Amino acid sequence: MSVSLQDQYDKVYRYCYFKVNNKEIAEDLTQETFLKYFSQTSYINRGKPLAYLYTIAKNLYIDFYRKSDKEENLYEEVLGNDNVSVFETNFAIKQAVSSLPNDLQELLLLRFANELGISEIANIMGISRFSVYRKLNKTFGILKTILREEDFS
Repeated sequence: MSVSLQDQYDKVYRYCYFKVNNKEIAEDLTQETFLKYFSQTSYINRGKPLAYLYTIAKNLYIDFYRKSDKEENLYEEVLGNDNVSVFETNFAIKQAVSSLPNDLQELLLLRFANELGISEIANIMGISRFSVYRKLNKTFGILKTILREEDFS
């Protein structure tokens, strides 16, 4: 089952956008990711292209933050003032997720924002499928604990 280049582009863009929370920078990082990918012609016809694309994107956003020396801002402001309850719930969830270690945040991003399968995530993160399942369960447990403390149970 082959994933189209457009689908890969959209996934890499969402990944970059989640990491930098800026449309223009995310577009630049995504473009740079594909330029680097296609400049490595020896890799294009072998290996796991999606995992390789995510690796390139990850290194680029790390370089971006090293160069700019800015604090990482992971979340997009989505909600208006019309629904305070939804805003409070989403804010609590964002706070809970932001308190997680970076690797667990990335795991949630890959699984739910980019809708990747466990095998794809395992390839991207360089861990076993079992480790992905274990980390997801650990992450859910941590989030449940944090949200219970915030009285969102």
